[in-house]
Amino acid sequence: MAKRMGMCIGLNAEKIAEYKRLHADVWPGVLARISASNIRNYSIFLREPENLLFAYWEYLGTDFGADMAAMAADPITQKWWEICIPCQRPLPTRAEGEWWASMEEVFHLD
Repeated sequence: MAKRMGMCIGLNAEKIAEYKRLHADVWPGVLARISASNIRNYSIFLREPENLLFAYWEYLGTDFGADMAAMAADPITQKWWEICIPCQRPLPTRAEGEWWASMEEVFHLD
C-alpha cells in the first residue's frame, strides 16, 4: 500500500524561472533514482506570490530511511541538488534535520 507524503519549502523569487526550467527537463538519472527509491506519482506545485513549493508523492517501499539514504548517496542526485538547493528557501519552522518541511495529511478521498 502506498503512503502519501507531502512537503513544502520556500522558493527564492529570483530563482523561480531557473527552478521551472530545471524541472521542465529533469535529468534522466535523477528520475531513475527517484523511481529506484520507491517513489511514484511525484509532483511539485508552486504557489506565487508566496513562492511556496508543495511536493506530493506516494512511497511504495518498506524502508523510507534506507531509500532516502540511497538517494542522498547517488552522485547524480547530489549534483542535481547542488543546482536546486540554492533556489530553495527552507521554512524557519521545519523540524531539525529537514530541508523540505514535512506535512501532515488531514484529508484524503480516493
